Amino acid sequence: MDLRIFTEPQQGASYDTLLAVAKATEDLGFDAFFRSDHYLRMGSVDGLPGPTDAWITLAGLARETKRIRLGTLMTAGTFRLPGVLAIQVAQVDQMSGGRVELGLGAGWFEEEHKAYGIPFPKEKVGRLEEQLEIVTGLWQTKVGGTFDFHGKYYDLTDSPALPKPAQEKIPVLVGGHGATRTPRLAARYADEFNMPFASIEDSERQFARVRAAAEEAGRRPEELTYSNALVVCVGKDDQEVARRAAAIGREADELRANGLAGTPSEVVDKIGRYAEAGAGRLYLQVLDLNDLDHLELISAQVQSQLP
Repeated sequence: MDLRIFTEPQQGASYDTLLAVAKATEDLGFDAFFRSDHYLRMGSVDGLPGPTDAWITLAGLARETKRIRLGTLMTAGTFRLPGVLAIQVAQVDQMSGGRVELGLGAGWFEEEHKAYGIPFPKEKVGRLEEQLEIVTGLWQTKVGGTFDFHGKYYDLTDSPALPKPAQEKIPVLVGGHGATRTPRLAARYADEFNMPFASIEDSERQFARVRAAAEEAGRRPEELTYSNALVVCVGKDDQEVARRAAAIGREADELRANGLAGTPSEVVDKIGRYAEAGAGRLYLQVLDLNDLDHLELISAQVQSQLP
């Protein structure tokens, strides 16, 4: 089971804070550092000092880390034109020596679009499908060739399809709860399917849908990695669990029900149940980015117990 650290910087984090978390992620043996792609805080937090851009952040971290994978859950398709996104991600992949992964979603948070003057189209999933085809198609085009695409939402003519990533193939993540279109998109374009903030039972059902869609698309279901994103709150005892839950404005019992929360043994047990449902990777949503002791505890007493 791969454990990856997943951050939500729009809730309030500077680049220096994210760098400290990324370096801890690397030093403590976690597999990857991922971040959300949002420009507006959610809930009652103040969000200070303000948003940071996902791909600018990852470009910086690419030069200041050496081992961990770097990526997004999920880059909002509404924020970037697909040709520009392909350039950005390929460049950051080069800067990292080939450690980047792209999670790409349709975009959903209308308020942040209004706040920063970003168009919020009514039809987002159809746009996402074209974006996935364009981004992957640009990367797959051989050097010296050109890429053309003429769709409903985007039109590319004689694109040189440059630059190329350092990796032969950048892993692409698709995720979500949709019962039909989401599994189909994952089956066609994704290397990994991510189920965000879902129960074990719902995850198992959605993983089965993605496997069925993969077979229908002529792929072996085991070609895809299946993952979950879950809020994490671990303490050495109940008192520490409650303290960490309160620090992020949550209740310990609610987190135990809906996330990965509790003592290390409790969390290891629940991770095992997600593994039985089909997950091979977990993104641990860390909401208190100043509590690096939390990461140390997870590394020493949770990660160390996993097969």
